[in-house]
Amino acid sequence: MKNLLLILALLALPAAASECIVPSKPGGAMDLTCKLAVAGLKMDPHAAPMHLTYLPGGIGAVAWQALASRRSTEADTLVAFSGGSLLNIAQGKFGKATAGDVRWVAALGADYGMIAVRADSPFRNLADLVAALRKQPGKVLIGVSGTIGSQDWLKMALLAQQAGIDPKVLRFVALEGGGEAFTAMHANYVQVVSGDASEATLYAGAGKVRVLAVLSEKRLPGVLAAVPTAREQGVDLVWPVIRGVWMGPKVPDEEYRRWVAAFDKMMATPEFARQRSEHGFYPFALTGAALTDYVNKAVDDYRRQASKFKLVR
Repeated sequence: MKNLLLILALLALPAAASECIVPSKPGGAMDLTCKLAVAGLKMDPHAAPMHLTYLPGGIGAVAWQALASRRSTEADTLVAFSGGSLLNIAQGKFGKATAGDVRWVAALGADYGMIAVRADSPFRNLADLVAALRKQPGKVLIGVSGTIGSQDWLKMALLAQQAGIDPKVLRFVALEGGGEAFTAMHANYVQVVSGDASEATLYAGAGKVRVLAVLSEKRLPGVLAAVPTAREQGVDLVWPVIRGVWMGPKVPDEEYRRWVAAFDKMMATPEFARQRSEHGFYPFALTGAALTDYVNKAVDDYRRQASKFKLVR
């Protein structure tokens, strides 16, 4: 009888809290990725509560090293990632890391690149920005998350290349995440932000930001519905961005499968679709082995793309 009461008491205790690590400062798309995971998991009354932890540094490198090595067995710790993370792996920015060093859990949605300026900027469209970059590139400071070779840098490099401008003459300011980039632009420390649509939705509604272009195949719904694509403005530049979570490489198979199943269940619901839209992301869902295959292919594709700019180490 005592053993039965003990078991019942243990079952009544709340499950241990899980953690989603944001590998950047607050306010960017990585932050939104973890917040979407938290919101989605809350829909399951039996799921353990999840809290956010911020671990910025090296545009994801600090979090990668921590979870891939020192904390590799933690079964209730997830880390947000993006296409930018995969680009960093492809270029060797995480040291000798490979896509096989961690366990890929779930892709929660898709995002797209965008280019934004302050609402009071003289740049009304991409043509205005390109004209200024041709005339006086040194006077246009471009805020990007990461350094040379980051996805935000690469978007602007591809734009410049199409316009016949040498990317080397552009002036970039390396910042730690999209939130910091928009803060820098509000302070007029930079005049342009190369970032992601999900980040822009956080700021565009306040009337302080003008998004010049979204880097998607067609216009995006919601807050940015009136923003033209780069293609509409004569620039053939499309930049999709995957958003998801991974976990340490030594997490037991049973625990890994538990998380994959939890996200499969969560992402199949209409409520999650609503949450995904509210966080500024678009439909894209993969988990487990299918996501792992996608990541491996994406890293190979990014490596080929980065090689064109001699960025691969």
